Amino acid sequence: MGRSKASRPPAGVPGPGDLDQRWHLASTPHEVNVTELEFALMRVRESFERWQGECFAAASGLSASGSENALLHTIRLHERAKPLKELARLTNRDDVPNMQYALRKLTKLGLIEQIGNRSNAVYQVTDKGREVSDLYAELRRRHLIEFTEVVKDMDERLRQTTQTLNLLSGIYEQAARVTATHQRFTDGR
Repeated sequence: MGRSKASRPPAGVPGPGDLDQRWHLASTPHEVNVTELEFALMRVRESFERWQGECFAAASGLSASGSENALLHTIRLHERAKPLKELARLTNRDDVPNMQYALRKLTKLGLIEQIGNRSNAVYQVTDKGREVSDLYAELRRRHLIEFTEVVKDMDERLRQTTQTLNLLSGIYEQAARVTATHQRFTDGR
């Protein structure tokens, strides 16, 4: 027998045994879905960064963050040197001082080199950087790709997810621009 109408919780309020997904970020079903996606993205980002760091350490014996590792592979992309501006665009980053720090670190580790002076500098991988990134790619194939290849329809799922994430990237960028444009400034109170 079902519960009587008198004992049912109001619409939108979870009943006994239901998960309560409402909170300050999510009061409608659509907001719950967006928030759940955002939490999934945060968890994936952290897992991805951890994976990159561990794989990089195994490949090189060195320590680097996920974003430093990503810069190394982005610099190597298409086997041609790239200026900072292009690296920022390819990685969708605008934190130039952090990128400069990462580039200095990768240079100090002997993985990349700067060609040219500050105003026209480009970055390219060194022989050591090529060796490390090749070993990283091999470890990635053995320890990551091996797992993804066994998931049914994974290539189609990856393609669709990539399209969705690229679309969401544009939506978040637009939302950030609108918010920055119309932001209220207070006197700190």
